[in-house]
Amino acid sequence: MGKLIYGMITSLDGYVEADEGDLGPGAAEDPEVHSFINGLYDSIGTFLYGRRMYETMVFWETAHTLPDAPPHILDYARAWQAAEKVVYSTTLESVSSERTRLERSFDPEAVRELKATTDSDLTIDGPNLAAQAIRAGLVDEYHLFITSTAVGGGKRFFPDGVRLELERVEERCFDSGLIYARYRTR
Repeated sequence: MGKLIYGMITSLDGYVEADEGDLGPGAAEDPEVHSFINGLYDSIGTFLYGRRMYETMVFWETAHTLPDAPPHILDYARAWQAAEKVVYSTTLESVSSERTRLERSFDPEAVRELKATTDSDLTIDGPNLAAQAIRAGLVDEYHLFITSTAVGGGKRFFPDGVRLELERVEERCFDSGLIYARYRTR
């Protein structure tokens, strides 16, 4: 049975997208953090995306063709390309990556079945889609990559109105100031 993992870069005050500006230094700029993420996501067999997150992540379909791409970029690109992807969107006309299917709505029962029938883990990416999975009780682990910037507002990592009891499983501090914190649902 696979675990469903929700992980994103967050500001110190819990936002994955700021109202104004960016979230500060993050994983994309730091080879140490990016390599760490590559190792974490070795077990991922399926990525679940909303439209906006998919449009950001589809970069990895061709990232291996970048001239002088460093090894951590090539490693993540290969893993992303090898994984299945499910994109949930009512507006997207088609997908532009291999091993990708388009679904018009998020179906908690279908995700529950997918978790039960796979040996690989799954991720759910993007706060809006993740909120649906959290409310349906589907998320097994939360991976927060916390920057050292407080942004004061934006889209939150956790949805409003949901109370969760979590168990801290792992943490790591990086030289860049980023903190990784992994929690498991109790």
